[in-house]
Amino acid sequence: MAPKDTDPELNLSGKVPQGRGVAAPEVIAATLSGLWLAACVVFFVVLDSGLTTQGAAGFVMTLMAVFLPVAIIWIGASAARSARVMREETRRLQSTIDTMRQSYLTQSLPHSTHDPAVEAKIAQLEEAQKQTEQTVAMFSTTRDLVRQEVERTPPATQAPADAGQGTLALDPQPSDEAPSLDKDELIRALHFPENAEDEAGFAALRRALRDRKVAGLVQAAQDVLTLLSQDGIYMDDLRPDRARPDIWRRFAAGQRGREVAALGGIRDRSSLALTNGRMKGDPIFRDAAHHFLRRFDEVFVAFEEDASDEEVSRFANTRTARAFMLLGRVTGTFS
Repeated sequence: MAPKDTDPELNLSGKVPQGRGVAAPEVIAATLSGLWLAACVVFFVVLDSGLTTQGAAGFVMTLMAVFLPVAIIWIGASAARSARVMREETRRLQSTIDTMRQSYLTQSLPHSTHDPAVEAKIAQLEEAQKQTEQTVAMFSTTRDLVRQEVERTPPATQAPADAGQGTLALDPQPSDEAPSLDKDELIRALHFPENAEDEAGFAALRRALRDRKVAGLVQAAQDVLTLLSQDGIYMDDLRPDRARPDIWRRFAAGQRGREVAALGGIRDRSSLALTNGRMKGDPIFRDAAHHFLRRFDEVFVAFEEDASDEEVSRFANTRTARAFMLLGRVTGTFS
């Protein structure tokens, strides 16, 4: 008897089970946000301590002091929710593999040969589970690196109450004084570590996060790769057609459309279809994708100025560049 596609134990539909109700991270984030806003109201309105500066600069600094911690709290809640979804996907895959293996062994005769189709399906699910676990481990570690670098940056000092004008943040910052990345470290950082034990990859990533412009691209790429992995799209599975370095240089020079059509070398139809559907139906993914494309453009233009053809080719083979090819193809950048 053929197994039913709607069997709740097998759950072969490919959809990640969605949790019901409000999860703990959202409750904690909402509570912390409420406490922080209440504290701000008490400090600025009730106590009226007079520490805030007057004018546009004082107003902007007050807004940042009130709403920046709230934004960081909700970013943390979003990261926790993404990790929870990935863990649920891992458990679902493991349960599916165990159920299929047990069903196959139960229905097989003692001297019957193995069904190649069932074995191939099991191997495919095991590989998907392995990739999911590696993605969870890698991006959890990179999130820790991003948080550590943010915590190391000291907050802007507040101007005295009797000052006639607020102090402008023109003093050198730690990120400004950090030595510039060489080409090899930038390429390694944009490729992301191979796994949680890739010490050289994490060292390059840590240095990249000290560069303000590169750190913006790394965080944008991390968000996009995490969202794509939720649909089972991994950059290591893509085998794009390699474009010549001069095509990449034309893109850096500002050419778009058919002039750089060779950059859209992603031919995987399922990945293109899933990404296109996500772009149309998920506004969060769409905003993250457009933000990533802008960041990639800025970093690559600076990289290409003094890079050799060999370095451009290596840059184009990173996971970040493959995500750019996929999203650029979907958004029509190369057509």
